[in-house]
Amino acid sequence: MIAGLVASFVLFLREGLEASLIVSILFAALRQLGELKKMRAVWIGIGLAVLASLGGGAVIYITIREYDGSTFQTIFETITYLVAVVLLTSMTFWLQSHTRSLKKDLTSQAAMAGSAFGLGLLAFFTVGREGLETAVFSLALAFQTSGLWLSLGAILGLATSMVLCWLIYRLGYRLDFRIFFRVMGILLLVFAAGLLANAIQNMQELGWISFGTMQLWNTARFLSQDSTLGDILHAFIGYAEAPSILQVTLYIVYLITVGAIFAKMTRKPPVRTRTTITADHMSKA
Repeated sequence: MIAGLVASFVLFLREGLEASLIVSILFAALRQLGELKKMRAVWIGIGLAVLASLGGGAVIYITIREYDGSTFQTIFETITYLVAVVLLTSMTFWLQSHTRSLKKDLTSQAAMAGSAFGLGLLAFFTVGREGLETAVFSLALAFQTSGLWLSLGAILGLATSMVLCWLIYRLGYRLDFRIFFRVMGILLLVFAAGLLANAIQNMQELGWISFGTMQLWNTARFLSQDSTLGDILHAFIGYAEAPSILQVTLYIVYLITVGAIFAKMTRKPPVRTRTTITADHMSKA
């Protein structure tokens, strides 16, 4: 239960801070463009996006809970895991590659939107994308923890992200978003590896995958998944007390692959000295 709370806290903290950052940039762009009267349209777009995300996620969750323990729920759970892995991976890579140009891109989009309706749509789709991703991740977590702990972690995560944004805006605290999203990205990629392992386990149980099913070990006597520590490790790093060969193999391959790409994306560009720049100009000449 604690694992579900902590996992949802980290997830909603990251998503909440990203959404708050996007909203702040949109408002700053409107202030810069002298379009303060159109902020109401942006607020409406944000509100509709939040309501649509919450409503859609709640409907899907309640509907699937009616099939609790059935094959249909296992199938839907597996699909949710796989979609969450794809979204977590692509979202982390996208944000890392656009961290430096995010403000410039949103400002130019706000300038192009022009009308209040266009700005409202921009806010709706921008924040709605974050809400849709969060809804999918929440569904993936909902299959592993109770709704109460998931909701509590989500509330605490969102509240913390809002407090951080307020501190940064009002009190002048400086948060290096590049480092923050880098750390959050690493945590979420490890979390995604665990979801992938869970999806593989479900597909083997459903009979969709018939190879690589041999059990590598069984550590239930030492660290059961039902224990507090086992539950936390299962939620965060995909710990399994009795994993199959395919689960472990794909888990390792995924982490090595995405880890190498992420490390390459976050590597600082080499510092160009004046001598290097002069040599480049001379070679071009």
